Amino acid sequence: MTAAARRASGLTPLVLVCLSLVYVVWGSTYFGIKVAIETLPPLGMLAVRFVLAGALLLAFLRLRGAPWPTAREWGASALVGTLLLGGGTGLVTLAERDASSSVAALVIAVSPLFAALFGRLWGERTRGREWLGIGVGLLGIALLNLGELRATPQAALLLILAPICWTFGSQWSRRLPLPAGLMGSAAEMLTGGGVLLGLSLLLGEPWGTPSAASLWALAYLTVFGSLVAYSAYMYLVAHTRPALATSYAYVNPVVAVLLGVGLGGERLGPLGWVALGVILAGVLLVAWPRPEAEAAP
Repeated sequence: MTAAARRASGLTPLVLVCLSLVYVVWGSTYFGIKVAIETLPPLGMLAVRFVLAGALLLAFLRLRGAPWPTAREWGASALVGTLLLGGGTGLVTLAERDASSSVAALVIAVSPLFAALFGRLWGERTRGREWLGIGVGLLGIALLNLGELRATPQAALLLILAPICWTFGSQWSRRLPLPAGLMGSAAEMLTGGGVLLGLSLLLGEPWGTPSAASLWALAYLTVFGSLVAYSAYMYLVAHTRPALATSYAYVNPVVAVLLGVGLGGERLGPLGWVALGVILAGVLLVAWPRPEAEAAP
């Protein structure tokens, strides 16, 4: 593919780097969350993760001369942070108390479908090949759920609500007056983390003595899952089409299953491995560049 074709399709080098980070890092965070909440309260753990990551990023940006967000930008950031981090990540983390890290990532793979539907509310067009890719990806999820991966009804409900919150917040964020650049990510993590902290205190989550494994998992989630991957995702939301920005949901299950099977003792039968191939086919259909003629606005 020529450089001109990559620009026309939206697959610039920076977009490709951000996609790679979101694909791999977020795929590993499902297993990281499972390890972290073994000895840490789910919502409290997330609050520490996002408040710490947001504060570090905010301090770094301020030292580089980035302007402080306005009151209007803080309000918009609170809306997005609540939907993405409180509703999206928070519900997934609560579900992982009763579901494997693999099945959590698999159910979240419906995100591109919700993204396409919500995008249409704001007049964005989803191409036929993207719809085909979404359908193929969902077929892969159906095959996986015929296998050995299961979740309790409550966990399944939380995992269905999570991508609705996440994708609606993602699409809405494109129309809200958010702070420019990474400052938007910092403000969203701080406000979303504050909401999670309030919920943790309201619910009276108990804090015990965390294990070393949980603390290492929290550190990984904070640095790579939040500072690195979340910032990369918000760049994709602002600069790419919805189906491509949320295509991570088809690759994350592959990474999550491999880690769950390899490190967490989870099982995946032959049908599951076939389903992973179907999922990869779906993401290729969604992410494959449009012809230059179609990519032009």
